[in-house]
Amino acid sequence: MHPPAASVDPQEVARFSALAAEWWNPKGRFAPLHRLNPLRLAFIREAALARFGRDPGARRPFEGLGLLDIGCGGGLLCEPMARLGFAVAGIDASEPGVGAARAHAGETGLAIDYRCAAAEDLLAEAGDPFDLILAMEVIEHAADPGAFLRAAAGLLAPGGLMILSTLNRTLKSLALAKIGAEYLLRWIPAGTHDWRKFLKPGEIRAFLADEPFEVQGPYGVGFDPVRGRWARCDDAGVNYLMTVAAPPRPT
Repeated sequence: MHPPAASVDPQEVARFSALAAEWWNPKGRFAPLHRLNPLRLAFIREAALARFGRDPGARRPFEGLGLLDIGCGGGLLCEPMARLGFAVAGIDASEPGVGAARAHAGETGLAIDYRCAAAEDLLAEAGDPFDLILAMEVIEHAADPGAFLRAAAGLLAPGGLMILSTLNRTLKSLALAKIGAEYLLRWIPAGTHDWRKFLKPGEIRAFLADEPFEVQGPYGVGFDPVRGRWARCDDAGVNYLMTVAAPPRPT
């Protein structure tokens, strides 16, 4: 057994491992992610179509492209991405979570390469890079977010794209995403997040300041209580997405 990567927080891994059986229950502990998934999938598809110049009318527009989902959990993003044609790999530091993902993919007949690993592990192996990398709702759980982000970006193929989503460290997010979501509304288990580990968009940019990547965003995400769904918005004060684009291969 090799020691955990610098970005892996063993306490966070243990917390999510204890909930592994809940991943695919839309009314269970991960219900907020199930509700958030339509917005995440729409953003990923839109960004990938634009980045790779694929046909939006194709049933499997991303055939021939490789995707890595870092912090994949039970595979809530991996499975729909595989159906869109990506060759999908999912990694997570939680062995029970990876087991739940493998079991569900087996039930649905999807070929997804799941591994219990961290981004640093794949970077050290110097394997084939990925065209699209997802790091959704994971960097705020990393022990060293800068090391995590640089390792993840280092796995991008030339011209590749990384999409990440996280929570902003603002008083608004403290009130809504921490106190409100965990203790008042009980949308997620108490203790799921440490507000002090939320990241401002400027900090994301700073982590990659010395790297040759184009960072765009933030793109705000908010909950519409009238329609009961998540939607893109101009306010990035709580939840937001960003993209990291790798330079193309020199010609």
